[in-house]
Amino acid sequence: MAEVSLRHIKKVYPNTERKSKKGLFGRKKADDSARKASNLRITDEGVLAVPDFNLDIADREFVVFVGPSGCGKSTTLRMVAGLEEITDGELYIDGQLMNDVAPKDRDIAMVFQNYALYPHMTVRDNLAFPLKLRKMDKQAIDARVNEAAETLGITEFLDRKPKALSGGQRQRVAIGRAIVREPKVLLMDEPLSNLDAKLRNQMRAEIIKLRQRINSTFIYVTHDQTEAMTLGDRIVIMKDGEVQQVGTPQEVFEHPSNLFVAGFIGVPQMNFFDAELVRDGDAYSVHVGDAIVVPSAEKQARLAAQDVASQSITLGIRPEHISLASGDAATLVGTVDVSEMMGSSVHVHLDSLGQDVIVIVPTTEIEGPYQDHFFAGAKVEYAFGGNVIHMFSKDEQGTNLEF
Repeated sequence: MAEVSLRHIKKVYPNTERKSKKGLFGRKKADDSARKASNLRITDEGVLAVPDFNLDIADREFVVFVGPSGCGKSTTLRMVAGLEEITDGELYIDGQLMNDVAPKDRDIAMVFQNYALYPHMTVRDNLAFPLKLRKMDKQAIDARVNEAAETLGITEFLDRKPKALSGGQRQRVAIGRAIVREPKVLLMDEPLSNLDAKLRNQMRAEIIKLRQRINSTFIYVTHDQTEAMTLGDRIVIMKDGEVQQVGTPQEVFEHPSNLFVAGFIGVPQMNFFDAELVRDGDAYSVHVGDAIVVPSAEKQARLAAQDVASQSITLGIRPEHISLASGDAATLVGTVDVSEMMGSSVHVHLDSLGQDVIVIVPTTEIEGPYQDHFFAGAKVEYAFGGNVIHMFSKDEQGTNLEF
């Protein structure tokens, strides 16, 4: 069993500046400037990187931490690994408190972004190194190394040194060095970010196969939402050290908890419109531009259950949920700025309602060359149904009004 529980985990990097008389009276202005120039939260204790992180991870679950650079995901992972001290809160692995347990005694393994292989050792020796530190006998070491190499398809490279391998092969070796230990928890910190697009796709498939073969719990950090959506059983979306939403890939895609999650998950990004939500009894309608969109019965019921009043809202609609229309009273109009041929679809960028709106049009719906329909300056009518809209409050949090 390898359950991981993080309870009220907090990380503060202490302020190490020496205080002086000059500092006491002359530093306030500089500190204020720093606060304004950065999204970091500076407290009397120091820089607050992770304020209050809570998560329970089940045995053999694959959890992905995802978010923009500097959101605290790698810091949280390093606290699980023991490479960063936990300022406050409790970390449990298999029900045992791990706050003061040395990294080598936590029964975890970590795969880093830069591979971290020993350049003077062969692949075989790199894989065997952590087992030799445990003073395992040579026969057991050879068995585990050969098994890991076969699992990852690197048997033919065992006698090569890292410099003779490609980036994808080196990353396989780094993963192999982690799994030979048969850890309870396998931590991965942006392991694919140094690879090109084709290799990333291949390695994602390899990691999916790997998690089916070994009995470890996976915690994976990335800023790439494609990795998060394809790999994770659950996704933890972070911003400024705080968890914005935890859910399955389908849940966070279909029911984003707030404006940040809605804009972060999905490629291309969700379109957002200024709109008015109008309530008439228990019935709701959304007015955007000259169009009126009626939310689905399910969405109306959720709005009524939350007793949502009429208000100005931010309306979200994904590019793939917008349809081309003609002459309908509920349509909107835009002018083509740019069209991008993506193979099976065309991404059309429209200037509509004073903003950029992206519409994804399948090529099967286009007669003739797409340039004949979506040339710069062409007028396009589009619409969307009330079953695929997302409604967010206008406050700072941008909360999904259906939650």
